[in-house]
Amino acid sequence: MLDYIKGKLISKQTAGAKGATIVVENNNIGYLINTTNRNISIAGETGDEIKIYTCLIHREDAMLLCGFLNREDRDIFNILITVSGVGMKVALVLLDEFSGCDLISVVIRGDFKELSRAKGIGPKLAQKIILELKDKLINWQKTSPIDISDINTNIEEVSDEAITEAQAVLLSLGYSVNEAKNAIKIACQTAKKDSSEEILKESLQYLAKENI
Repeated sequence: MLDYIKGKLISKQTAGAKGATIVVENNNIGYLINTTNRNISIAGETGDEIKIYTCLIHREDAMLLCGFLNREDRDIFNILITVSGVGMKVALVLLDEFSGCDLISVVIRGDFKELSRAKGIGPKLAQKIILELKDKLINWQKTSPIDISDINTNIEEVSDEAITEAQAVLLSLGYSVNEAKNAIKIACQTAKKDSSEEILKESLQYLAKENI
């Protein structure tokens, strides 16, 4: 329904009993948006113009907006809340502890111990999140393979597996095939090792700059 809201930052409140929130005014409407301390710390000052990528949560008793300063955090949030046992609050806790890019890296590595560093995330839930999220990110869509024959890279050899896995994650986050292809081409020029984790990191950093 709402992809993003662009307007004036009216107020910001770090996490308390009701969680971290910001208020953004657009066309004389103030939007109360649930977010993370991580986002609040880089949101700028009140009165500044701000662009927030949003997700609308529809409950029986309420409609809530969640928002993030970059698209990949919002998109990983959308996938996180589809994991059984992970609701809005848990997803925000995870994205407060990890950036979307770092969270994807943890999931790809299967590092449940690292994931359980987040407040309230025990080892069992961490393992469950990794199993379900990795499946959703990697196996959800492995279509339209990217032709890497014209990709220049400083890595001696980029494996098809790393490219395919990186592409699958980008597509699952909602990027188009062309966006994924362009980002991966750029990533392969700057990546320092042949791994989907490294290529994803570089791809997401490029896409974040493109979507400012």
